[in-house]
Amino acid sequence: MSKRSVFQSMPLALCSEEGAVPDWVQLTPQGPHLPSRDGRSWSLPDPDAVVQAYAERAASGMEAPVDFEHATHVKGDKGERADAIGWVKELANRDGALWGRIDWTETGRAAIASRGYRYLSPGFFFAGPQRVVSRPASVGLTNLPNFDLPALNRETSETENDPMDPAVLEALGLTPTATAAEAVLAINGLKSAEQLALNRITECETAEKGRAEQAATDAVDAAVAEGKIAPASRDYHLATCRAEGGLDRFRAFVAAQPVIAPLTDLGKKDPGAKPGQLNAEELAVCRQLNMSAEDFAAARAAEGKE
Repeated sequence: MSKRSVFQSMPLALCSEEGAVPDWVQLTPQGPHLPSRDGRSWSLPDPDAVVQAYAERAASGMEAPVDFEHATHVKGDKGERADAIGWVKELANRDGALWGRIDWTETGRAAIASRGYRYLSPGFFFAGPQRVVSRPASVGLTNLPNFDLPALNRETSETENDPMDPAVLEALGLTPTATAAEAVLAINGLKSAEQLALNRITECETAEKGRAEQAATDAVDAAVAEGKIAPASRDYHLATCRAEGGLDRFRAFVAAQPVIAPLTDLGKKDPGAKPGQLNAEELAVCRQLNMSAEDFAAARAAEGKE
């Protein structure tokens, strides 16, 4: 058996016999082929790219947690408490293997120093049919290391971070290494944008209906005022204007329609006035001309006979 094969089959011990707790720990075997004890395998063709991707994510404050037995995924996904016992501060490529610098909590250091936990079980996101590692998701302390790279990285674990469909990721505007969580965020963003667009469409439709109703009212009232239609038919013509294309048809009808009800001054007459009596407007004219009502009435009568 080659030295490389022996290395890949050996678990990663975390502390020496003296109980020292290392800051830098090995997270993966040497790539590019990453075998596991339960038969599954992953690939690490470009560890430098993984280091760079993690550095960018860690710079934004999204560091991978270290926990007991992948509690972040096992308990956290159920809403249960899953405390971190350390944080992966940075990654390094050492001869094709990924190493991580861990900022341990007191609980984490005590668990390793006491030899209660001796091995690491890294969890990684991966993509594509070759199951290419993209970046670490978490690191779990365990006594049953497996060296495979799904979200729950323990021997006989069946839970994996299944690769996303590349076509779906492309449609969402995501990179081929995007995770399911990132895809969900993108979908939720699309849903929010769709709802906003629907709200705007509804507002525009409401405003357009208001403008159309006002235009129909103005056109019908103008036709009544011009004597083109009878006031009694106003509601009927309003209803026809509301139909699709109805306003244009009504305007064409009015343009070709003769005056059927000439305007009169009957609406200005005082309904209580007797024949020969002056209305309020005529009396006002008399006062302006310093003329008596009788003289004004006589002049109006004489004018009517001419």
